[in-house]
Amino acid sequence: MSGARDETVADAPPIMGNVPGSYALSVFRERHPVLVRQVARALPYPPDRRRALDRLLDEVVDDVMEPLEPSAYDGAAWAEWGRGKIGGRYVDVPFLWGESYFYRKLLEATGYFGDGPWRGVDPFGPMKQAELDGPVVDGELAALDETQTLSAAERAEALLLGSLWGNRADLSFGVTLKGDQEKVADLVVDDRPLLWSLIEAAAPGRICLVADNAGRELLPDLVLADHLLDRGLAAEVVLHVKPFPYFVSDATPADVLACLRRLAAAPGTAGQAGTRLWGAMEEGRLSLRAHPFACAPLPYSEMPDDLREEFASASLTVMKGDLNYRRLVGDRMWPASTPFAAVTGYFPGPVVALRTLKSDALVGVPERTLAELDAAGRPRSASSWRTGGTHAMVQARP
Repeated sequence: MSGARDETVADAPPIMGNVPGSYALSVFRERHPVLVRQVARALPYPPDRRRALDRLLDEVVDDVMEPLEPSAYDGAAWAEWGRGKIGGRYVDVPFLWGESYFYRKLLEATGYFGDGPWRGVDPFGPMKQAELDGPVVDGELAALDETQTLSAAERAEALLLGSLWGNRADLSFGVTLKGDQEKVADLVVDDRPLLWSLIEAAAPGRICLVADNAGRELLPDLVLADHLLDRGLAAEVVLHVKPFPYFVSDATPADVLACLRRLAAAPGTAGQAGTRLWGAMEEGRLSLRAHPFACAPLPYSEMPDDLREEFASASLTVMKGDLNYRRLVGDRMWPASTPFAAVTGYFPGPVVALRTLKSDALVGVPERTLAELDAAGRPRSASSWRTGGTHAMVQARP
């Protein structure tokens, strides 16, 4: 199914940040000021960069979106995207747009696109590196050795679940029966059979994997890519990442290389996977894409023609993570039972979303499931399962 969005589905209103008690409002009011302070402490920025970060902190606390300088790297594009928005409050524009603009302003404040010595320095780099170097990752990579005792089907499911839950605090590769059962129980939608049937029907196909976070999430994504290549399920995996730092931990080409080095240096099964992936990249069977649209404040329904052609040429596109899900379905207040296929009908080919729920955008959930989850969340918050990262979904559309 491809082409336009299903005309029987009316567009829902965009998710906004000005709704009292909403997740979006908490991001603008609480998360963004804290993040500016964290970035300012993470690196020894000189006085001019510190002043710029202080100005950005004032901007987010005062809730006024100041324009980029006309000479900014992509100032013309943001001026066009922000027509009628910039100058107003962050919370009064669509949530996806306002969040994206904040992160663009953060890069501007740190001098990422400037001509000075801070050009190209990832402001989130210290956080990413600390996570990648941490001892927890050693244990997670060592757990891969246990997958060798599983059947081919069990191993595939374990690696898929590892990728799906990759940015959850208690990540493991889910190689124990108990662990797998717990993870599956927290799946709000489970289209894994359809996912595997799409992969197997086109094998060995060309799979686009649109990555989300670096570090502990990207590692199991790469291990899953190795499995697809090593088992002949994919002739090529095209890994789409951000061309420059975007949301806090979003993966860039540099993050991919750091993860490949981390894998290749590991002992056992993880190291073997890293060595194979290194070779696959040299041979072109694993390739990187970093399209500028990956950092645009827009849904995938507005993707440019060259990116549309890229996805159209794939036998399957896998969208990882919450932000990609928001861009795939549209960051809107859809009735949660709205069919996934109806809102992704525009996408030019088969698509799968692997997503841990961390925001309010949600489609394709049966009414009965919604009622059960909301009831389980009371009396604290009936909707906490939608944003707390405790639940996940695998949604597929042929």
